Amino acid sequence: MTSPRFSTRAIHSGYRPDATGAVMPPIVLSSTFVQPAPGEPGPYEYARSGNPTREALEGCLAALEGARHALAFGSGCAALTCVFQTLRPGDHVIAGRDCYGGTFRLLDRVFGPMGVQTSWVDLRDLGAVERAINARTRIIWAESPTNPTLKVVDLAALAALAHAHGVLFGVDNTFATPALQRPLELGADVVVHSTTKYLNGHSDVIGGAVVLDDDELAQRLRFLRNATGGVPSPFDCFLVLRGLKTLELRMQRHGSSALAIARALEAHPGLTRVHHPGLASHADHALAATQMRGQTGMIAIEVAGGEPAARALAGALQYFALAESLGGVESLIEHPASMTHASMPAELRAEIGVTGALLRLSVGLEDPDDLLADLHQGLASVGLGG
Repeated sequence: MTSPRFSTRAIHSGYRPDATGAVMPPIVLSSTFVQPAPGEPGPYEYARSGNPTREALEGCLAALEGARHALAFGSGCAALTCVFQTLRPGDHVIAGRDCYGGTFRLLDRVFGPMGVQTSWVDLRDLGAVERAINARTRIIWAESPTNPTLKVVDLAALAALAHAHGVLFGVDNTFATPALQRPLELGADVVVHSTTKYLNGHSDVIGGAVVLDDDELAQRLRFLRNATGGVPSPFDCFLVLRGLKTLELRMQRHGSSALAIARALEAHPGLTRVHHPGLASHADHALAATQMRGQTGMIAIEVAGGEPAARALAGALQYFALAESLGGVESLIEHPASMTHASMPAELRAEIGVTGALLRLSVGLEDPDDLLADLHQGLASVGLGG
């Protein structure tokens, strides 16, 4: 039999019916497990260390990314924290300057005071990345597409550059998901997800994951997770595992709707720019077409009239809820400069294009014509009709 394809792995990986015959994995809520003798635990001893429901999720995540190991966490930030806890004072990180605000806050305000140095670099400029590497560089950390301006970086080229210098290469794959992009296949060493977003897909879970092939690093991360305790609940693991079963179908709809809306908005006089890697006008369109297997459901727009108009539009829509997060069945809109990226210094926000005029849209699973009509009426209601 041939190897199962993505949607089959999403439904069947990580769990086989147990003695009860339950088709869906049971939610094992026990905090502790009986040991046959003192100091001789069975497969599980304490739920922080291991849990059957969590292992089912991890098995599925590993299968979808094509990896040997997956570790589930209580949030995406907890997953990132565990990876960065492998660093020591004096170590150096190169990170994409166009990144999630929580990633910036973590490296700048948490690990920075602990002695970990970070250089914020445009990762599309391989020369700049290589110039930033020094003897203490331990990690190059990337997002692609980036949050929130949807730039695309060459993951294979960055992986080759990192490995040429003996540096670990990590990728936040949240905006793409393994349905569209599998960084390990492109040379990445570590992949992180906020499972809160597309992987769960229903805006009712906070979670994260680290996926990798390296046995030694996986063992180190498991030790750190157990020691620091950033694990998800069994119920949250069950919900993410349920969401994974429809991931491929959902991403197809998210992506097709987002691209159709982005194309329609490009011609709107109330917007000065529309960002989506599926657009031919996008600077990284050709790279996205070769690196990704489809389209993300994320769009960024720049509103004519600047920040006042952008703020007004964000609150004038019927189907796009004004809220942080992304990747759920419902559409969301947010103002990065004052919301998800408020922790980033204003000068850095300006350099990467996160201005007051920028809005980020997470296109949900509603009818795309209804979503586009909502955006048109919203633009008209704030005096930007056309």
